[in-house]
Amino acid sequence: MDRAVVGEGVDRVDARVKVSGRAAYPTDHDPPDVAHAVLVQSTIAAGRVAALDTSAAEAAPGVLAVITHENAPELCAAQGEGGPVPPPPLQSDRIVHHGQTIAVVVAETFEQATEAARLVTVLYARAEPVVDIENPRAEHVRDPFGTDDATGDVDKALAEAPVRVERTYRTAANTNNPMGPFATVASWDGDELTVHDCTQGPSRTRSDLANVLKAPRDSVRVLAPYLGGGFGAGLRTWQHTVLAAVAARQVGRPVKLVLTRKQMFTSVGHRPDTRQTLRIGATRDGRITAIDHEAWQTLSIDDANYEHVSRCSLSGYASPNISARDVQIRLHVPSPGSMRAPGDAQGNFALESALDELAHELGMDPLELRLRNHADVHPVTGQRWSSNELRACYRTGAEKFGWSRRDPEPRSMRRGRTLVGYGMAGTSFFFYQASCAARITVTRDGQAVVGSAGMDLGTGTYTVMTQLAAELLGLPLGRVRVVLGDSSLPRAPSAGGSGLTGSMGSALHDARRNLIRSFLDLVRDDTDSPLRGADVDDVRVEDGRIVREDDGRGESYTEILTRHRQDELTAEGSAEAPKEDLPVVPTGPYAAKFAEVHVDEDLGTVRVARLVTAAHCGRVLNEKTARGQIVGGTVGGIGMALFEHTVTETRTGRIANGTFGDYLVAVNADIPDLEVHFVGGPDPTSPNGTKGCGELGVPGTPAAIANAVFHATGIRVRRLPITLEQLL
Repeated sequence: MDRAVVGEGVDRVDARVKVSGRAAYPTDHDPPDVAHAVLVQSTIAAGRVAALDTSAAEAAPGVLAVITHENAPELCAAQGEGGPVPPPPLQSDRIVHHGQTIAVVVAETFEQATEAARLVTVLYARAEPVVDIENPRAEHVRDPFGTDDATGDVDKALAEAPVRVERTYRTAANTNNPMGPFATVASWDGDELTVHDCTQGPSRTRSDLANVLKAPRDSVRVLAPYLGGGFGAGLRTWQHTVLAAVAARQVGRPVKLVLTRKQMFTSVGHRPDTRQTLRIGATRDGRITAIDHEAWQTLSIDDANYEHVSRCSLSGYASPNISARDVQIRLHVPSPGSMRAPGDAQGNFALESALDELAHELGMDPLELRLRNHADVHPVTGQRWSSNELRACYRTGAEKFGWSRRDPEPRSMRRGRTLVGYGMAGTSFFFYQASCAARITVTRDGQAVVGSAGMDLGTGTYTVMTQLAAELLGLPLGRVRVVLGDSSLPRAPSAGGSGLTGSMGSALHDARRNLIRSFLDLVRDDTDSPLRGADVDDVRVEDGRIVREDDGRGESYTEILTRHRQDELTAEGSAEAPKEDLPVVPTGPYAAKFAEVHVDEDLGTVRVARLVTAAHCGRVLNEKTARGQIVGGTVGGIGMALFEHTVTETRTGRIANGTFGDYLVAVNADIPDLEVHFVGGPDPTSPNGTKGCGELGVPGTPAAIANAVFHATGIRVRRLPITLEQLL
């Protein structure tokens, strides 16, 4: 079998359609007779709608409908297959956050709908909002499925520890802000609903819409072949998607609903802010004896989203005594959701900052402290890892970065008036692989078509699945076409959690095996076939041919199909999530991050001068796209460390910086050359050997930068983003 097609940094197979403008995003879909919907949003954060006057809007030119809680259909607040669905829209007069949708206006044109939306007048009964995580009036919630685990006696070990560090860290709320605004185009054909949507999971959105609308699942089709960025925002089925479907049914026409940039800040989730307390005990020679990690994270008033913030401390370092727990704080804020590396991005910052503080307290090299406390087995369960090359990540990263040149004394390295700091952090991301199905069709002309409902949110799924299918079928890349992003295809999990490649790739392995078995069944009694009587375990594939392992005789797909007068042969395959009773712990990817920062001594400005990542991602199917994923995630980590902060006004609950002019993100001028080095080999958990890498760029990056800032300035920053005020 020719394996050269996998591992090489081949160009994206979807590159040409994207750069030529031929890739159809949801906003590009304009069916005949489409109407346009615009949201009307609350201008208070807490209370209720006392009165609504829609008469002027309804009388405006081109208006087809104004839908409010007074005339909206009853919707089902159902639990989705992939987790909780945000509360259905327009079901009561209750207001729980600023920017909540209170009406949707549908008109002939977008401009008419926008103007009519301004004509809706609202009288509110206001209540005092609770929007601060420290507010004593806020309700505290413990999720029954959340992190709340322990081993040993943490309090006793901390009391007896010769060296103790106890610190509190804060991370700000961040908003995903993909380049493309989210949009939904919904149309009904009788009882059949078709939706073009900015979703990272067509199968999940299909199920969610069917549940919320109380419709048969098979009557809903969701299409998302391309997405203009998501970073986790597309992992939930948001209210605007439901409203587009409701509006389309009410007006009897296709409806297109496109969010504005301001609405993106209130309607499609955000990374919740956190307050985390770390207590770590250690011996004087640097052996960690206890870790206690408590994380508070924000949650909206009536939602059930959850992130495992403290989970990283359960498996990060060897210690006989570990405790981790998460608490959610209900506030009058928009529903949070996943943002790249959900939970781990915030938790890793606190854990790795505390490790750096412990190293400073001990007078020990931060790298040596981490190597000394490497978890050779899972600290809580004692099980072996499926694979863990974190030590190799540390050593490779340190060598490539030049960590040995670091003077350990803070403020000891400078270039003129610029303070220079070196910082590092270790990181991992949780293992995720869900059930998935895929279909392979081989045609008489020797072409293959691969289909699955999973989608490519920009990570390169089209490309790596093309490579993997080509390898499995023994075909050149140019003879394989992958079709994604359609819920009518075999079911697939959402593109998130760095798990889709492993899930879909495993399903492809099964589909390929079933397809070869179907070919062999076709020739089982064929006296003209050299494969007569062969079993699937007796053959291999190469150059478009099925070949016997014992004597090398075989024939091509084309020859078999032609002789048996078949145009094509199709097979499906599936893969399930790994069982929980495995003898090893399935592990996600690992990395070590090394950052050099330059801090202006007079102005307090921070620039990242270098950042090196050494990563263990299992088998790398495409080095170019994998590197791009880690680089992109690292850019997001720099943004989290130095720029991004969704600011909510305490008095009003309004997001104060809900535009690209006010919400700072890292741009090209803020980013140095980012080095990425891959270490280690395949992971045995899946037949692909992959571990995922999409989220790995974010965790570790903020901590490495903050630790470098301390080394440069002697000032310990425990709140993100790092600002001038904290350093002056």
